[in-house]
Amino acid sequence: MAKSDSKAPGFASKTQKPQKPHPQFPLFPHATKRWAKKIRGKLYYFGPWDAPDDALKSYEEQKDALHSGRKPREVSAGVTVKDVCNAYLNHQKAKLDRGDLSPRTWSNYHDTAELIVTRFGKSRIIADLRPDDFADLRKHMARNWGPVRVRNFIQQVRSVFKYALETELIATPMRFGPGFDRPTKKTIRLNRAKKGPQMFEPAELRALLNGSTVERNGKTIEVRPSAVLKAMILLGVNCGFGNADCGTLPRPALDLDGGFVNYHRPKTGITRRCPLWPETVAAIRATLAERPEPTDPADAELVFLTRFGGSWHKDSSDTPISNEMRKLLNALGIGGKRNFYALRHTFETIGGEAKDQVAVDHIMGHARDDMASQYRERISDERLRAVSDHVRKWVFEVKEEEPAA
Repeated sequence: MAKSDSKAPGFASKTQKPQKPHPQFPLFPHATKRWAKKIRGKLYYFGPWDAPDDALKSYEEQKDALHSGRKPREVSAGVTVKDVCNAYLNHQKAKLDRGDLSPRTWSNYHDTAELIVTRFGKSRIIADLRPDDFADLRKHMARNWGPVRVRNFIQQVRSVFKYALETELIATPMRFGPGFDRPTKKTIRLNRAKKGPQMFEPAELRALLNGSTVERNGKTIEVRPSAVLKAMILLGVNCGFGNADCGTLPRPALDLDGGFVNYHRPKTGITRRCPLWPETVAAIRATLAERPEPTDPADAELVFLTRFGGSWHKDSSDTPISNEMRKLLNALGIGGKRNFYALRHTFETIGGEAKDQVAVDHIMGHARDDMASQYRERISDERLRAVSDHVRKWVFEVKEEEPAA
C-alpha cells in the first residue's frame, strides 16, 4: 500500500532524478528515489525509480480510494484461499441469519467452500491458482459425482470467486480455463436416461405403504414400513412432499378434520395447499398418537419425530428419511436408483395427467415466471382435489392385469 510522509527521509539532493517515461505519466520522481504523487494534501509513494511500470500499476490500483479519501484495500498476492472462502461464507451466513437463505442452500455453500479449501489448500495464494488447478478440481468432481451435482458445484465455485472480485478481495477476474466447463445438457440427459425413470409405479407404492412378503435366504419374511415412514411416504405421493417438507412439517400446518395441509416449501418459501387422502389422514393420526416427547424444545411443533424424540430433518442429502427409505426399498427388492424424492417425481408426473398444471404447480410449490401467475390470486379447492383424486385413483386402483401388492 502507498505510504504518506510529511518529511521524506533519506533526502539526496545531489542524486540525478530520472525523467518521466512519458509526459502523461501521473507520478513524479521524489528525492527518496521513489515515484510519488501528492493526493489530497498528502504525499504517497508507489515504487522505486528503476521500476516505473510497477509504480504506475500500484498507483492505478489505489488511486480511486486515495482520491476519494479512503484507505486502499489490501489487494495483493497475499490473499489466500482461506481468506476468500471465509469472506464468502460470512456473507452467506448473514443472509441465512436474516432469512434470505434456506439452511439447505447455506449447507451447499459451506460444502463448496470446504471443497475449495480441501483441494487447493487454505494457505494457497489466490494469485497462484491456474486453469490447471480448476481442471484437476473438475476431474475430482466427475470421478465422484454425477453430472448434475458437478454442474451445480462448478456454478457455486465460480460464485465464490465472483464474490471475491466484486468485494475487491482480488483485483482481477479468476481465469478458470476451458477445463472447468459445465457438463453439457446432452451429458445430463444421457445420465438421466442411464438411471432410468425416477418415479414409482402403483404396485411398488402399495408395497411401500402396506408391506409385502419377500424371499430371503430361503425364508419368507414380512417387510413393512414403520408407522411414521408410512405417513411420510403418503405425504410424498399425495402432496409431492420431499425430505425437508416431511422433516420440518409443523402441526399447525395440518387440518386433519378438513383434510388439508397448508405448508410452504422450506427451500423457497412458496405457499402450498394440498388435499389429504383419507389414507394420509389416518396414517398421520396414527403417528401423532404414538409420537414421543421431543428431546429438543425447538422440535415441539414437529409432526414427525424419531423414536428417540429427535428431528427427522437434516440439512444435507444424507437425511434420516433417506436412510430409512433406502432400507425399505432394499428390503422389498425395489430396484432402480430411486429414493424418497422420487415420490415427488411421481406426483408431478401422474398429477399432470389430470390436465390442470396450474393446480399441480400449486400443490408442488412451483412458481412460474409468467404473466398469468402474476395475476392469479387464488385457486379453488375443487381444482386441487381433482388433481389429488386422480393421483389417488392411480395409486390404489388395482387393474385386472396387475397383481395386487
